[in-house]
Formats: sequence, C-alpha cells, structure tokens
Amino acid sequence: MRMAYKCRTYPTPEQAVLLNRTFGCLRVVWNRTLAWRHARYHGEQVKTNFTQANAYLTAMKATDELAWLNEVSSVPLQQTIRHRQVAFTNFFAERARYPRYKSRTGRQSAEYTRSGFRYRDGVLTLAKMDTPLAFVWSWPDLHPATLDPTTVTVSRDPCGRWYVSFAADVADPEQAPATGTVVGVDLGVKDFVVTSDGEKIANPRHLAKRERNLARYQRRMARKQRGSGNRAKARAKVARAHRKVRAARTDFLHKTSARLVRDHDLIVIEDLNVRGMVGNRSLAKAISDCGWGEFRRMLEYKTAKHGRHLVVIDRWYPSSKTCSACGHLLAQLSFGTRTWQCPSCGTRHDRDVNAAKNILAAGLAVSARGADVRPQGSSLRQSAVKREASPVRVGIPLL
Repeated sequence: MRMAYKCRTYPTPEQAVLLNRTFGCLRVVWNRTLAWRHARYHGEQVKTNFTQANAYLTAMKATDELAWLNEVSSVPLQQTIRHRQVAFTNFFAERARYPRYKSRTGRQSAEYTRSGFRYRDGVLTLAKMDTPLAFVWSWPDLHPATLDPTTVTVSRDPCGRWYVSFAADVADPEQAPATGTVVGVDLGVKDFVVTSDGEKIANPRHLAKRERNLARYQRRMARKQRGSGNRAKARAKVARAHRKVRAARTDFLHKTSARLVRDHDLIVIEDLNVRGMVGNRSLAKAISDCGWGEFRRMLEYKTAKHGRHLVVIDRWYPSSKTCSACGHLLAQLSFGTRTWQCPSCGTRHDRDVNAAKNILAAGLAVSARGADVRPQGSSLRQSAVKREASPVRVGIPLL
C-alpha cells in the first residue's frame, strides 16, 4: 500500500532562500509552458506531449533570459512538466477544470524524485543543499529510519508554515475485526451526520464560529497599501485564520470518519452533487463549510485500508420522500418539512433518520446485486439503483 506522511519542517534561512527560489522557478516553468502550449494549440492546431514540453524546458534553460533556472535542481522542474501533463489529461477526461496559471500568493510546493534527494537513517538532504533538512516525525509506531520514500514534496502554505511529505510503499495493514453492523449515513447542514440507527452528529460550523475574526483581519488587510510589507503581514494573518478553520474542520472529519469505519462493516452514503449544490448562493457557504467531498474521500480510503465496505448509491434516489416502513413514495416534500407522516401506513418519520434508513436499504440491495461499490469517474452515470426497472416504492427491503 502506498502511504504519504506529512510532517512539519524547519528549514534554515539559507535553505528557505533556496526553496523559495525553487518555487519561483517552478511557477515560471509552469506558466510559460502553459502559455506556450495554449498558443501552440490555438495558433497551429498542434497538440503537445510530455517529450515536446520537456524539450521546451531544456530550450528555456539554454537562453540568457532564463539561465537562472539552472541554479535550482532540475528534478522539480521536470516534475512540474509531468504535473501539467497530468492536469491536461484530467481536463480532457472531464475530471478537472482547465489548468490555470500559478500565483506567488498561494500554496507553493516542489516534488523531488529519488534522483533529487538523499534519505539515509531518517536524515533528508535535498539536491543543491549542503545540510540536511530538519523535520519533526509525528508517527510513533513507525521509525523514520525504516522508511524508503520514493518521492519527497516540500511545501509552504500562505501563512508561512513549511511541510515535507514522504510517499512510500508500505506493507498492507492488518484488517480490522468484523463488527457485524451496517449503517446508512445521511449528510446534512444542521446535523452533519444522521445514521440509520437514529444517531445525530451536529455540524460544528467551524467557519461560522470564526467568521467575525476572519472578517476583521480581512478588513485590516484591505486598508493596507498594495505591495507593502504591512499588507504582507496582514495577508499572513488572514491565511493563519483560514488555516485554523481548515485544521479544525479536518480534525472533525477525521474523527467522524474513523469512528464510522471502526464501528461498522458496511457504510452506505449518497452520491451528492456538491458542486451543483454550492451554486445555491443562499447555502453555498454553509455547504462548503461542511466538507462533504472531503468526508467521502476519507471514507473511501479508510474503508479500503481497514477492510470495510463503502457503498455509494445514486444521487437521484428519493431517500427523503420514501417511507422506510412500507415503501410509499410522496409526490412532494419541501425542504423545510423536517417530520412527516406516511399517508399509507401512518408511520411518523424524522426526515433525516428516514432518509438514512432508505439509504441503508438501497445500499444493501446494491451490495446484494454485486454492483459497483465505489464508482469512479463521473458521478452522473447510472448506478445499480437507477437501473432498477420497478418503481421505487416496490422492492425496498424493510429494516
């Protein structure tokens, strides 16, 4: 299994100067090759592959104007060409947007392959550096000297913190013992998670709690003169405020997903169209603060790592409008209706708990038919639930 270990690193002033220079060279290479490829396609109707882009990089380094590109390691520059090629591949496969130009104010990173670093006995030395790069190891169960990294990525976030990530192939972990329990999960804004067992985990709303402080820092930054040192300091404070929100949200998502994976053998969730939902300007901020996409990604890799199963049902499945007791399907159900009574059997439902129960039932049916458990690619493709010919109210197993 391939794992990545991200640690805090503390470069010396000389190392920080070299890394910042490397980041600047990477931005120049990315932006110039992107503009060259764009102009080449629209002007000559010619596509560009990795070999041609790599040759263009060599030609840039040979010019007097960009001779300073030779002052940094060539490995991160070549990796930038590879990353740009992957970005275009994802764009043509409709998995990502068109590659954009890189800015100096965002997150900066440089990737080194085996030829660009030396790692011996837990000591890391990057190319063009005379002294090792100090970092803090955060995994007590694994000694850093036993690690054999294939790539090393050094990054700096907008608030000035430095990180180093080690990607390595490790042995598969032991599978978690079976619990014999299954659960359906309905995600929401008021309650982040509602399970088919009736449990509700409230949404902590990390951004809303720190919104006033964040707005104050942004107002202070807006008053500073552009390009000044005071504006750079104010921008760093805004970045630190965002980092605290992001760290709190990530911690909550990790703890919630780890708990679900630890306590259940099968987890069923909906394939939510998060990108389409944030188009609603009234709920865009609240939905973005939830982190549903990141939560699903955590569930996917944690279930695969610990031997659990994750079933993703179709996003068009009417889980909220279907009675989990008799299978009756309502014609309409407004978003503000939180409880409703089934006109067929008289059962009174909590909207979210009923949806979680139906999600679990649909997931069990998908798993029994042997359909795709983790759909890859576009989420708009027809799932096993969508291919069912019978009406929704027929064939729903009772819990």
